[in-house]
Amino acid sequence: MIQQKKILLVDDDNDLLELLSIRLTAAGFEIIIATSAEAALNCLDIARPHLVISDMQMSGMDGMALFEHIHRVIPTLPVIILTAYGTIPDAVSAVQRGIFGYLTKPYDPKTLLDQINQALRLTCSNGSGEVGDGSQTSWRKEIITQNAEMEDILTKVERVAEGNASVLLFGESGVGKELFARAIHHASKRCCQPFVTINCAAIPEQLLESELFGHVKGAFTGAVKDHKGLFQLAEGGTLFLDEIGDMPLLLQVKLLHALQERVIRPVGSTQTIPIDVRVISATHRDLKAEILSGNFREDLYYRLYVVGLTIPSLAQRREDIPLLANHFLRTFAEKYEKEINGFSPEAINLLLSAAWPGNVRQLMNVIEQSVVLSANPLISHKLVYDAMHMEETELVSFEEARKQFERDYLVRLLKITSGNVTQAARLAKRNRTEFYKLLQRHQLDFTLYKQQEKSKGVC
Repeated sequence: MIQQKKILLVDDDNDLLELLSIRLTAAGFEIIIATSAEAALNCLDIARPHLVISDMQMSGMDGMALFEHIHRVIPTLPVIILTAYGTIPDAVSAVQRGIFGYLTKPYDPKTLLDQINQALRLTCSNGSGEVGDGSQTSWRKEIITQNAEMEDILTKVERVAEGNASVLLFGESGVGKELFARAIHHASKRCCQPFVTINCAAIPEQLLESELFGHVKGAFTGAVKDHKGLFQLAEGGTLFLDEIGDMPLLLQVKLLHALQERVIRPVGSTQTIPIDVRVISATHRDLKAEILSGNFREDLYYRLYVVGLTIPSLAQRREDIPLLANHFLRTFAEKYEKEINGFSPEAINLLLSAAWPGNVRQLMNVIEQSVVLSANPLISHKLVYDAMHMEETELVSFEEARKQFERDYLVRLLKITSGNVTQAARLAKRNRTEFYKLLQRHQLDFTLYKQQEKSKGVC
């Protein structure tokens, strides 16, 4: 099934907006419309389109200001600007600043479609030069999300996968760094070759070198035969080095040499072996601090950190909690052969407000324990509470939230409650009147977050 590409149209002229919407809908695109740049920013808080087409001259924030905001916050999202007052110097300047396309009204529909397809081909390429469809998204099937920041990271994953650059994944323990490493592998041309993992913190130092590079017979006591290391086992594919920050300094030197020279030397051997392996590494540590303290080599850091991706914590993507909880519920209900249909409202509220220091891994464990112990079709508040071992379960009060994070906080609440202001205000510990004032202060329209059928996706 072909997955429609979403285009966000931004224009304060309703007639032109309607005309362009009709044309692009007929061309097979899913259209979201916004009648101002401010409304467009609201749309981007809710979901990510594949492309933005904006008028230049609008009341309030103009098209260029909108582009600059998008380029700063979502640099992978292409923007095409339409203007009635374009000149060649304007077009050159716009392209130099990063705008994908710049067309003067009245624009040629074919030219616009060509630019749209070109932009989508660059951002949604599946490796064959054609715009991807639903069948090409199997690489990301294990990553369950409706969070806009996560979608941005997945866009970067698809781009990174096209080449062979080393990738360093950052994030707290339990956020799913290995899932992202697998996604990069499965989206790449190496997908049919091995994906090999090793946790550098779990292997004793004296064995780690042999595990990575292999050894020859007689290299040390107990080496009764030649042993291939993980670099050789991953030949042609991907090697994932988890918790790279825990690798001993001596091995860091040998790993750096292997990455620079693309050869390894098994323990006890005098011969080198050429390798063709992509390396993805991950850490929950602050590697720059480790460099300053002398625990991690700076040259290795930059060899590993050609591309860096930071995976957000579960607390930063709370709108994903119901999705993940229900996914784990189905998985474990099937595993343990239990007839469980869902969660009680109180249990869901507890899950939504939990601190989740262990992130997605902790959530999975909580759901598994709840399923195992449940004797009813619904998971109760008590089961979830007990499974969480009475950890801190409340969001910080709204007064404690830093001012600069107010808008993100409000957006998350609206997503969690699907635009239910009463419930959102209750979660934020504010009365409705104050909450409405906060929404107005940040120009957030709660009606956009309500779950309803929209014939045109109007924002």
